[in-house]
Amino acid sequence: MRKHTIIKNAKIVNEGQTIEGDILIENDIIKEIASSISVKSSEITVIDAEGNYVLPGMIDDQVHFREPGLTHKANIETESKAALAGGITSFIEMPNTKPQTTTVEKLEEKFEIASKSSHANYSFMFGGTNDNLDEILKVDSKTVAGLKLFLGSSTGNMLVDDPAVIEKIFSSTDMVISVHCEDEATIKKNLEAHIAEYGDDIPMEKHPIIRSEEACYISSSKAIELAKKTGARLHVFHLSTGKETSLFSNKIPLKDKKITAEVCIHHLWFSDEDYARKGSHIKWNPAVKTSKDREQLLKALLDDRIDVIATDHAPHTLEEKDNPYTNAPSGGPLVQHALVALLEMHHQGKISIEKIVEKACHNPAILFDVEKRGYIREGYYADLVIVDLKSPWTVNKSNILYKCGWSPFEGNTFKSRITHTFVNGELAYNNFKVLDVKAGRRLTFNR
Repeated sequence: MRKHTIIKNAKIVNEGQTIEGDILIENDIIKEIASSISVKSSEITVIDAEGNYVLPGMIDDQVHFREPGLTHKANIETESKAALAGGITSFIEMPNTKPQTTTVEKLEEKFEIASKSSHANYSFMFGGTNDNLDEILKVDSKTVAGLKLFLGSSTGNMLVDDPAVIEKIFSSTDMVISVHCEDEATIKKNLEAHIAEYGDDIPMEKHPIIRSEEACYISSSKAIELAKKTGARLHVFHLSTGKETSLFSNKIPLKDKKITAEVCIHHLWFSDEDYARKGSHIKWNPAVKTSKDREQLLKALLDDRIDVIATDHAPHTLEEKDNPYTNAPSGGPLVQHALVALLEMHHQGKISIEKIVEKACHNPAILFDVEKRGYIREGYYADLVIVDLKSPWTVNKSNILYKCGWSPFEGNTFKSRITHTFVNGELAYNNFKVLDVKAGRRLTFNR
């Protein structure tokens, strides 16, 4: 029997415009979009959007859900639930788990875990190292999101620092190569100088000086130069400096770009002025930098030099975070508050809802060739989010869904709330409650 759901009286945001109308979901697919829809069926659910906005589910191209091996911080089940509460219906997870996802066998083990536990749609990146080129060449690019290289050290000790190896990888794969760009030598020199001055208890506001603009620019410019030389398909993760935005172009459509860029929510929201109040809770790699960097990142996002918005969701326990500088890990939880933070920026007049949808929904689908997701189109999977822009709520311990139990947004009141999240046509989240539905599926790719 066919199962039908109608979302009525919606402001539908898709492909640069907002239209008023209804959406008919049949089983897992968007069957019809029209100004008014009525269906005669024995099994039909009607949801009145009451003039609220309906967006495609976000596709987050960079998360760390910590499974396997680091599950005291998070796991695929807990964080995928938090993602649904944050309007994210599909995620791409990173390889720096324990063990690392640097063999095809370990990759398939993660797919198996997700198939049983994920509430959202899922894929994974394969990890490159200094010595696993043979494994990289075994990966079927049609079945995974892409390849991840850490060109600056971060959580998980997956630093790829042999220039000959990096060039060989760039020359050998047709996968999207996503890179973390920070120059290790620069960071090491800066860190040693600060330890000499302060010991382990370096003031947290020194983080963007240690992991500096220079460290980011040296690494990202080298990666881009190498991509141009080898013809590799390069995606630079989490830009944090205004200077780096000059390395990217908006002269051709995203589908034709060989070199692309991402910015994360925290680099659009926080600045170095917030370290005094937030401390290690906003310690990320790359570091949150100046308010001028934040302005330049937003400008590059709006003029299409930056292509994608993501979270780099990377939870640690409070016990781990609340350590002196040298022992406090970098990273923080973000998926649950990603969309409402972006909508807050919309309320502040910084970005349109249509642009949010372009950068967080459409563009990840284009960039990674995700099949039938990221848009509100007839024939596409029904991954949909209903948001009420006039329903304030405050982030506190009682409504945080992350396993780690904290958020850098605690105490923040957002004007917008997510009321419904659909995954493959199933209502999976409704008004602060994740429903007992595991509708997530493995992402497929048009390659």
